[in-house]
Amino acid sequence: MTTEDDIALVKRQELELVLPALDEAVAFEIGSSIRARALEEGLSLVVDIRTWDRQLFFSATPGTSADNAEWVRRKINSVRRFQRASYRLVLERGEVPFSPQSGADVADYVIAGGGFPLRVPGAGIIGSLTISGLPGRKDHGVAVDALCDHLGRNRADFALPEA
Repeated sequence: MTTEDDIALVKRQELELVLPALDEAVAFEIGSSIRARALEEGLSLVVDIRTWDRQLFFSATPGTSADNAEWVRRKINSVRRFQRASYRLVLERGEVPFSPQSGADVADYVIAGGGFPLRVPGAGIIGSLTISGLPGRKDHGVAVDALCDHLGRNRADFALPEA
């Protein structure tokens, strides 16, 4: 697969992995499934699910640190500002910091995979599912897998190939 193919697939993920609703119960179900997977597979992950005005779910598994929570905060900001998966930013721009002219200060924004926009019909992107702990492409994949599972979609139909 080429980078262009990866970008097209991430765009498809963003458009098709749409939640019918997002509330505390949905966030808990998705977040708990990610936490269970992390514990089962021995993955050190921080998981954050939120609407733009408040956090609905947060979890950190063994092996994570305050740095992971900081990466999550910066990924959330990037998803919110650019209205796309943070991994799509990586594919489109490379993992280089934003320029000072962009106004996206590196202290608050990051180009790294793991932040996924949460879309609800009739409302658009209202929040994010964000993961930190693995390499960016894998963080992104964990988020996509969880959304597929929640929505009853086949993971293989949305999975990026191994890099």
